[in-house]
Order: sequence, then C-alpha cells, then structure tokens
Amino acid sequence: MDRRTFLAGTSAVLLATPFAAEGQQAGKVYRLGILSPGSRASSSVTTASLLPLKLREVGYVEGQNLVIEQRFAEGKLDRLPGLAQELVQRRVDVLFALSPIAVQAAKDATKTVPIVMLLTYSDPVELGFVASLARPGSNITGVVLAAEPTMAGKRLELLKEVVPGPTRIALLVTTESYSRTQVQWAEKVAPSLGVRLIVVEVQGSDYDRAFTTIAAEGAHALFIVDSVIFASGRARIIQLAAKHRLPAIYGQRDDVEAGGLMAYGGSASRFAERAAVYLDRIFRGAHPAELPVERAATFELVINLKTAKALGLTIPPSLLLRADEIIQ
Repeated sequence: MDRRTFLAGTSAVLLATPFAAEGQQAGKVYRLGILSPGSRASSSVTTASLLPLKLREVGYVEGQNLVIEQRFAEGKLDRLPGLAQELVQRRVDVLFALSPIAVQAAKDATKTVPIVMLLTYSDPVELGFVASLARPGSNITGVVLAAEPTMAGKRLELLKEVVPGPTRIALLVTTESYSRTQVQWAEKVAPSLGVRLIVVEVQGSDYDRAFTTIAAEGAHALFIVDSVIFASGRARIIQLAAKHRLPAIYGQRDDVEAGGLMAYGGSASRFAERAAVYLDRIFRGAHPAELPVERAATFELVINLKTAKALGLTIPPSLLLRADEIIQ
C-alpha cells in the first residue's frame, strides 16, 4: 500500500516558487471566496478550514492583507448557484471551489474570476472544466486527487482485513456523479474479494432510513463513499455506525478523529497546502489558463483503536504497521 506518494509531475516544479516578475502589491487586500457543498461546522480538519493557516505560511494574513468570504451549502446542493453568484458579487479575486458540483456552480457564475478547484476522484477534462491538465485554457485550475479505480478496492481490502470471511459490505452513497463512479469501481473488484455489495443511497439527510435499510440487508461492514455532502452529516453517520455495530471505512482522517473506525484517502492538510500555492500564484498575477492542474496521489491510513475496542474488534498487527496514524 503506497501511503505517502505525491505525484505532481512538472506542475509541482512550476508552482514551487513564484515568478520573479510577480509579487504581492503593497497595501493590497486580497479577497478569497470559498464555495463548498458541505457544512461550515462539520470539522476543524478540512481543506477549507486549514486553508487560512496555509495561506498565512505564504504571506496572507486574514484581517491584514486577506479577506475570506465563505459560503457553505450545508448539503443543500440547489443553493450552490446562488452562493456562487453571491461570491462573484462580493468581487472576490479568486474563487476556491470544493467538489465538482461547486466547481460547476462557480463556472456558471463567472467566466472571468479565477477559480481554483479541489476535486477528488473526478476528471476535470471529462467534466468540461479544463481543456487539458497541462494547459487548462480557461479561468479554472487547481488540484485533483488521482481518480484511481484501485482506491475502492483498497478500501474494501482494508475492511476485509478487519471483517474476514464472506462479507456483505454496504456502500453509503449520494446522488453525485463521483459517488456513482466509486460504486462502479467497487463493483468491479468486489467479486474477487468475496464481497457482496449493498448500495444504499441517502435521500437528503435521512441517514436513519439509510441505516435501517443497511441493517435489514444484514451488512457486516460499511464503506462511506467520498462526498463533501457527507461532511455535514458526519456526526450522525458515525453515531449510527456505532449503534448498528458496523465497522466503517471513511475517506478523511477527520472522520476517524470524530469517532469513525478507519479512513483511507486524501490528506486535507496536503490539499490545503497545494491550494494555497495556487492561490498565491494567482494573487501575484498568474493566469489560471496557464497553470497546469496538479494531479495528486496522496493517501493516508488512519485507525481509531478506541472505536475498534467499542466494536469488539481486534485490528490485525499487519494493518496497524501500515497505518500513518493510530488514534488511541
């Protein structure tokens, strides 16, 4: 399991240092708009929440030379177009959009304001956001977590190590396109692992009904697909997984810090760091059309032993040795 790989190619070199001709304008206050389909209060360890800290490290201090306008849809996706328009009307210098649906809303709202996107398991070329990764050719650029079909397989394998034998694993999904993509990947590898998948779609925020279905289907474990929408329901999902005594794997370390069993996915801190580099370059005068989209593959495994104990599980030593972090 490759836990600490970051594949940025030439884009990391291009973005490592600013052009000599570029620089912060003395006395200028930069305005950043953040657009997310998730919740403001969902966690203290998300890319959006860590971004101000990373921007401070490259010279932008909120309240001094930086103003941040944040808009969160709280899981209500139909609000995103209006929120994107609000940010444009606030005359932000750059829009930072998390997830494909937020990027689309930002794209529809403006053709001139630079947009820095953060996507997981999505292809921005296929979605029509950029012409190519090397030369975006529009007002959009950013960071994309490598859309690897093997990711779903790795998560199923991790669950199988915790729950060996013939296993029924429930996939908790949303209506988003990249949620469906993860289901397709999981369906391809499940037979080889001896896993039967139960796909359960959450309607709005009705997590109780979804877990009632999962319990009725006799699931042995739970796979929560990556979705910013689920961030707003994180606490309830973790509570229900504990109530139904379901070992669950998530996509972010903050899910585990909040009480989830384990996570294998992208690093919010690393994403915030790379996003800050893009924002700095654009604030300094670079055009997004000429900034290559960075294709990242940064994964970490985090395990919560307290949750494992509460579920009556013994985590195999071999799995603990591969973990990037173990929460006691």
